[in-house]
Amino acid sequence: MKRTIIFWILALLITLGSAVYQRATGPTYPIKGKINLDGKDIKYSVARSHGGTTNHTVEIKTDDPAVEGFVIWKRYKTNDDWAKVPMLYKDGILSAELPNQPPAGKLQYQVTLKAGDKTFTLPEQGPNIIRFKGDVPTLVLIIHVLAMFTGMLFSNRAGIESLSKEPNLKKLALWTFGLLTVGGMILGPIVQKYAFGAFWTGWPFGTDLTDNKTAVVFITWLLAVISTYKFKNPKRWVLAAAIITLAVYLIPHSMLGSELDYSKLPQQ
Repeated sequence: MKRTIIFWILALLITLGSAVYQRATGPTYPIKGKINLDGKDIKYSVARSHGGTTNHTVEIKTDDPAVEGFVIWKRYKTNDDWAKVPMLYKDGILSAELPNQPPAGKLQYQVTLKAGDKTFTLPEQGPNIIRFKGDVPTLVLIIHVLAMFTGMLFSNRAGIESLSKEPNLKKLALWTFGLLTVGGMILGPIVQKYAFGAFWTGWPFGTDLTDNKTAVVFITWLLAVISTYKFKNPKRWVLAAAIITLAVYLIPHSMLGSELDYSKLPQQ
């Protein structure tokens, strides 16, 4: 019993660690930083994802009406001219709006702040890219995330169990396969449809890395489950599936994700 508890705790720590790493390194995670303007530290956070049909509001908290700002933006991968939008000051915050885009549409934008003779451009590494998406029903999204997270937990637990002398792998493998199938192969495409207008944009229809990762994990655990029924010693199969799944989860979420080709839209 003690060993089982330790194994579950270890699996949970691995799962939480991989989840934090994936979120923090993904292309949808906000870019955060801090600048010093006239001796005052100003923290900023520029978003890289926006859901729904509303415009996206860019906000910088300055608490100083003397600080001015503007935002420049253009549609991503187009020859559009840069549009310049002045930022308005209210309740200590400078803000400006970026126009909503069709699902998977992207804008690149940059914020400029001015105070006296000092000028700062944010983010400092160059224009930020924000991707727009449709609204996903909250219940669907919650179940999807829970299924994927729990599936990852069982995957790590199965991998640890496979290192035991006499592992009990069949139930763990079945639970892992079932959870990842529901979360990734069933609810995943539904979330994708709501967000970006297509059920599947991975191979062979596109290069969406999230879809391709889901397919790899699904096939890997299908083989692992089969091995628990067909082979006397399926440990290597289950361990390999767990390692592959962990490696896949460490790839940042939404890399090479859905992207709208503006050249295929009517000219505006």
